[in-house]
This record gives sequence, structure tokens and C-alpha cells, in this order.
Amino acid sequence: MTRNTTSENLDVLKTLKIQTIRQSIRPECYQRSTPKALFTYAFDGLLYLAAIAGIWLIPYWWAQLLLGLVAGSAVAFMFVWAHDAAHGALFENRHLAEVLGTLFMLPSFNMYRLWAFGHNRVHHGFTSLSAVDWIWRPLTPQEYGQKNAWQKMIYRLERSPYTCALHYLLRVWWPGMIRFKADQKNRRAFTLSKLLTLLFFILFSCLSWWMAGPMGFIAAVLLPFLVFNYYIALFVFLHHTHPDIPFFMEKEEWSQSIGQLYCSSVVRCSKISEKLIHNILIHAPHHVDPRIPYYHLEAAYADLRAAYGQYIHEIRFSFKEVRHIFRSCKLYDYESRQWMSFRSGRSWIEQKASALSAAANPTVYPGKTVH
Repeated sequence: MTRNTTSENLDVLKTLKIQTIRQSIRPECYQRSTPKALFTYAFDGLLYLAAIAGIWLIPYWWAQLLLGLVAGSAVAFMFVWAHDAAHGALFENRHLAEVLGTLFMLPSFNMYRLWAFGHNRVHHGFTSLSAVDWIWRPLTPQEYGQKNAWQKMIYRLERSPYTCALHYLLRVWWPGMIRFKADQKNRRAFTLSKLLTLLFFILFSCLSWWMAGPMGFIAAVLLPFLVFNYYIALFVFLHHTHPDIPFFMEKEEWSQSIGQLYCSSVVRCSKISEKLIHNILIHAPHHVDPRIPYYHLEAAYADLRAAYGQYIHEIRFSFKEVRHIFRSCKLYDYESRQWMSFRSGRSWIEQKASALSAAANPTVYPGKTVH
């Protein structure tokens, strides 16, 4: 996509209210089904419990590790379900949503209330506005150049399709939940949420060690946690990162319609994959209106595509495509809205430095000055 096309699309979207875009989605896409939500809840929960039981009871380390991968996948599926509950998309009863959502976030060691506080207000409120929304915020070439060797290494690992789990661990889970200090209004509720998660971690770890020794702890507690972090980091990266998707630093250049529709992608997978991950990669309709339940996202997307298809970035999931996106989207120039690799970022800095040097030290010839 050319810069001119991007600018034209952004200019059009800035004039549209998010409510206008929502009107293109049929009312049926907002209908909640408690049986559907509870059926998925039971499936995810039973898959997780079956994997954990296998880890505790099967005495072969290779089987325990394989089941740990299954448990980690189930933890990711459970988290996506809890994510919808936190948006109020599944139940009218907020207390029921919080109880079930809290239970489903415990195996990921995430705190339901703290996570919802940052995700719903910050990420959904200011999607891709990097001055506020820190999720997968890209560094500029200058910012990256100013980092020390350790910081550069961590940033490179985060922006790799193989080690991207570090981003969620270091940018969301640790600062946004473990170390987050609430204001007076939310302090008691957030502290209780932290204590509940800590209690679950201690009891579950002790039980896993007692049932299956050190491998029980590794396969039932540690490995699923790491697998979950990989899933969620990869999903969120693909949600809002693509060579054609811009990020913004100035609020005047951004709008809700731009952030929610234009800067949120749709990644299509196989039917079974989309069912297992609860359509979380059909992400644009979720950002246009997070009240849409996961089981209606495909239908809502069909409505959005019919009305605003030219503003939606859709790709087909493949490891080749994922590697391409990671390789292309390392650094970002907010002025030109241009993605760069680390190599092109270095060249960009060198060109900038050369231009500044030429401007500061013009070559003087008799009768004229050459810049």
C-alpha cells in the first residue's frame, strides 16, 4: 500500500464516527447465548484439566512435556474466553462474568481485574496511539540507537517470531499486573486479585510437585505459562502490526475509527483453529465493538467487509507470512509512517545524519554555496 493511499484512507476515516461504523453490523451479532458461552467454557476447562491430570499421572517425561504444551494451549483458549467476559460480551450479569473470568485467568497467573483495567481502558481506548497505548509500541530508529546493548538485545528478542513471548512478560504481565500500584479507589480490589493469583500459584505448584515431582512443576506450571505467553504475544502482535498498518504519536492524526478499524487486522486461519482460539484473530470487528461475542465475530466481519472492506487489513495465516511481518516491522518512523527492518533503520539514521551534516557544513565555491 502506498503512502498516498494510506493518507487518503486515514483522511476519510477521520471524518467517520465509530458509531457510524458500528451501524453496519447487524443486530443479531450482539445477541448473547449463555449455552454457547458455557459450552465453550466447559470444553476449554476440561481440555486443561485433562492435560494436567495426564501430567500428574503419566510417569513419562516426554508425555508430560507434550501434555504441558496442550495445557498451555488450553490456558490461552481460556484466557481468550475470559477476555470476552471482561468486555461484557458474554453475560449481562457482570458478577457472573467476573467470577468465571477470574477462574479462567488463574492458570495464566493473570489478574482479571488488573488486566481488564489496562486492556479495556488503555488498549481499546487508544489503539495504536503509541503516546498512550504501549502494547507492541515500535521504537523509532533514533530511540533504538540510544538503547544500550542489553536493551537492544531484549527488543530484538521481543520482535522475533520465536521469542516474542518476552513482550507480554516484560511489557504487560510484570509492569501491568505484578508491579502495578492502583489508586485509592481500586487498591483493595486489585490487592485481593493479586493475592488470589499468588495463592493459586503456590497451591497449584505445591500440588504439581507433590503429584509428579520436579517434572510435574515444569510441565504443569512453568511450561503452560510460557506457552500461554507465546500465544498471547503472537496474537496481539498480529492484531495490530503489519507493513500496511500505521502507528501514531500525535492524537491529532489519530481517531477512534482509525485505531479500531484501520489499525486492527483480520488474520484468517483454518476453521478448527478459529474455533479453538474463539475467533480472536478476526480482530477488527472486536475492536470496532468489543460487545460482540466471539461466536458472532465472523458474521460481524462479513458486515464490516461489505461496508468498509477497503479499510480492513486481512491476511491468511502462514508461518511464512508471520516471519515476513516480524522481519519487516522492527522499527517505525512516525513522521513518514514507514516501517523498517533493523538494517534499513541503520541506513535511515545514516542518511539523516549525512543530510544534517551537509546542511550544517555547506561547501562554498566562488560565487555560490552548495548544500
